[in-house]
Amino acid sequence: ALMMLGAGLILIGVATGVLLFGSGSQAQSSDGTRAGVIPLAVDYPAPELALPDLDGVEQFLSDYEGQVVLVNNWATWCPPCKAEMPTLQDYYERHHADGFTLIAIEAGDTANNVRQFVQEYGLPFPVWVDQGLRALAAFRNESLPSSYVIDRYGVVRYTWTGPISETMLEKYVTPLVEE
Repeated sequence: ALMMLGAGLILIGVATGVLLFGSGSQAQSSDGTRAGVIPLAVDYPAPELALPDLDGVEQFLSDYEGQVVLVNNWATWCPPCKAEMPTLQDYYERHHADGFTLIAIEAGDTANNVRQFVQEYGLPFPVWVDQGLRALAAFRNESLPSSYVIDRYGVVRYTWTGPISETMLEKYVTPLVEE
């Protein structure tokens, strides 16, 4: 009887995992390929957050009000984080002149290691160092990568858990940039 209960609990766990993280979290493009993780629409004020940049200068999220901001929590050791960096870089370069910025907040590593990563990848956007994991706590999400789109008025409009595709950026972020 105990084995049956255990097997039943495992099946329930697998079914829950499929429902939460399965095919519903991935969008299919018209050609049948995965278009990326679909963001969750939200509506709450951006958290107050201040963290050092790569030069050790404290930066404030509130200083970016008036721009559309994508906050990306990531780590140098995280494979999906590394995989999405070229997509984020390309989107940033194409939309920065339109009042869009991306703030990449590295979770837990030292400034020297983060600096080396930034140089290796040639990242053009602001990178903040978060050894104390304050950004993960502020956004109440410890998953990496996780991203948050903040509109020009300081309101978080979308949240992603998982890597972001170009398709999803264009579909959800570009309309906010164009407002």
